[in-house]
Amino acid sequence: MNTYLITGAAGFIGSHLVNKLINDVKIICVDDFNDFYSPDIKRKNIENHLKHPNYKLYENDIADYKAIEKIFNENKITHVVHLAARAGVRPSLSEPLLYSKTNITGTLNLLEQSRKHNIQKFVFGSSSSVYGSRKDGPFNEEMKIDKPISPYAATKAAGEQFCYTYSHLYGLNIVCLRFFTVYGPGQRPDLAIHKFSKLIMEGKSIPVFGDGTTKRDYTYIDDIIQGVVASISYNNSPFEIINLGESREVELSYLIDLIEKALDKKANIDRQPLQPGDVPITYANIDKAKKLLGYKPSTDIEDGISKFVDWFKSYYKF
Repeated sequence: MNTYLITGAAGFIGSHLVNKLINDVKIICVDDFNDFYSPDIKRKNIENHLKHPNYKLYENDIADYKAIEKIFNENKITHVVHLAARAGVRPSLSEPLLYSKTNITGTLNLLEQSRKHNIQKFVFGSSSSVYGSRKDGPFNEEMKIDKPISPYAATKAAGEQFCYTYSHLYGLNIVCLRFFTVYGPGQRPDLAIHKFSKLIMEGKSIPVFGDGTTKRDYTYIDDIIQGVVASISYNNSPFEIINLGESREVELSYLIDLIEKALDKKANIDRQPLQPGDVPITYANIDKAKKLLGYKPSTDIEDGISKFVDWFKSYYKF
């Protein structure tokens, strides 16, 4: 049986991936349960995982090289899915050194141990933020990413560069996945859909940066997991960068309308200036994902918001 090291496996995307894989492979979860958002949410995500014989948890920081080295030495790891990161564009503006330490040094630590232990596959969770502030969508993987507008974006671009270097020099089989605004049940509470839903239900104002015309390519969690799983078994080339999105622009004002309808409650909007580091549009060209991975997103934003709100009401008992 293969052994998958999944970093950030107690988080949103990571815990969904574990749900998908846990009966078929051994899972080594690495997560530091930091306080970016309540660690209790992550603890809840893995409650059932801890009881499974295929699951082992390490509470470590990926930036701690000795800890990562120990994990590799103690386990016969065959695959690495690296999802751990300091996330969020806006917080990265105030803590760039922390973002660099986790997202760059942490990624390098994992690549170095993967090289030493000859792992079969390394999947890196990157971000649509690497495309920067551009409007010529849909964005394809051949576009230059030399103008990131936040420290977070810069760290993700750097991670991709290190991945290419390790593939080129040492023959590591690597896929970098650029995620486009992932949402769904279990979503982090700091992200817009979750944050807006909670504020609306509590009768509080929601902060809307700009005039509501910014657009995002919202991607449902099940579609992302489909793409991640397919990328793990992809072996036709030693290095690839692949977009995972829905390939649809959704305007912020329309997103809020959908949330209001699903909750059956109107939002009180607190308009604020556009924030530094925020991009006007994200929009994925997914032709490459379709061709190489058989990727086929199946949940549009209307159905996805409905599914999220069903989970949200159950989770908070509204």
